[in-house]
Amino acid sequence: MSVGLPSRAICPVSPLGSGKGSGCAIIEGVWRRLTALDWIRIGLLGLGLVFVATGALPFTDAVENLSEIGPLLVFLTGVIVLAELTKEAQVFDALAARMAVLGRGSYAALFLLCTLFASLVTIFLNLDTTAVLLTPVMLALALRTGIAALPLAMTTIWLANTASLLLPVSNLTNLLARNSLQLGNREFAALMWAPQLAAVAATMALLWWFFWRRRRRGEPRYTPPVLEPVADRALFSAASVACALFIGMLLLDVPVWAAATAASVLVAGAFAVRARERLTWSLIPWRLLVFVTGLFLVVPTLSRYGLADAMRWLLGEDDPYRAAAVGAGLSNAINNLPAYTALEEVAGRDELPAVLIGTNVGSVITPWASLATLLWFESCRRHGVKVPMGRFIGTGACLAVLALLGSVWALTAV
Repeated sequence: MSVGLPSRAICPVSPLGSGKGSGCAIIEGVWRRLTALDWIRIGLLGLGLVFVATGALPFTDAVENLSEIGPLLVFLTGVIVLAELTKEAQVFDALAARMAVLGRGSYAALFLLCTLFASLVTIFLNLDTTAVLLTPVMLALALRTGIAALPLAMTTIWLANTASLLLPVSNLTNLLARNSLQLGNREFAALMWAPQLAAVAATMALLWWFFWRRRRRGEPRYTPPVLEPVADRALFSAASVACALFIGMLLLDVPVWAAATAASVLVAGAFAVRARERLTWSLIPWRLLVFVTGLFLVVPTLSRYGLADAMRWLLGEDDPYRAAAVGAGLSNAINNLPAYTALEEVAGRDELPAVLIGTNVGSVITPWASLATLLWFESCRRHGVKVPMGRFIGTGACLAVLALLGSVWALTAV
């Protein structure tokens, strides 16, 4: 997730650990650049602290909730630092350019390569990495090759959401579900592999039909780019090894917070030696940490005063399709993370995977359905890519229905 701290013209961002007063300068710069969404995140945390201070949420319950998400916050910090530095090392750029060369001008080949690339980044490096860090790479690739930008942009955001089912690290909601279900990484993948395949298949079918086919894209072929050497081969290699190490540790069932921390320390160490000026405090995803912390104070409080009863009524009794539909509906109404958090409080063990499918796969209709989508829209705006809202909502609704039906069927059939 991109942090977006202020530019050097407003407040210089010093490297980690440098210069007295650098922290004050950063805080002043951040304060000036706070957006409306930032104030919502801060307000959520403030409301949660008020609930604790007034006793609406007992202090012991608050401590228990925060201790449970402590490892999740460590993971989020580690994986986002890993992803940011991997992008800085030009790993994503190099892979995207080589994909376009490998496609040899064929849109069908490029489509398969792009969907595979976006799916793997989402699965192993989190959906926010795909939405925030991969989107600019793909849009830059579109400019270099003359490819229409919208098909590439829609590929990243749809797969950022629908390919986020397989592993606990793919989505924060997965980490929460994994903890509730008490499953290891491989056990979680064994549960979700069939729904994940169904969701990606539905996404690919509709991506091609709505955005990639000849009638939509316009051109019969594209021009493969000329490959350019990476700026620093040592950083490129270190980041690549760190990502491979992270994936390997996940497959060995190493705790996700430990895997993310080890991989991020490795790549940060390489940057400390080769490009220390790039190690800035802006790498820390404070916005996400504030939002998640506030969420885990506010939602449990509201659950104590009627929210849990309302969620239990919505879920009904042992109907996975209804559970998925409720998860999708709430996600598109209020955002998938609070939707999942509220539903998890009351969902049974058998209902929880369907709720997870709804909140992950179904959050593709409204611009605020997931944090990844909000950040993706901002990235498209910065790069001058116009996203027709009616088309975004209409095609997203089709995807939500088809992907949910297929994923829930796969969950119950396998």
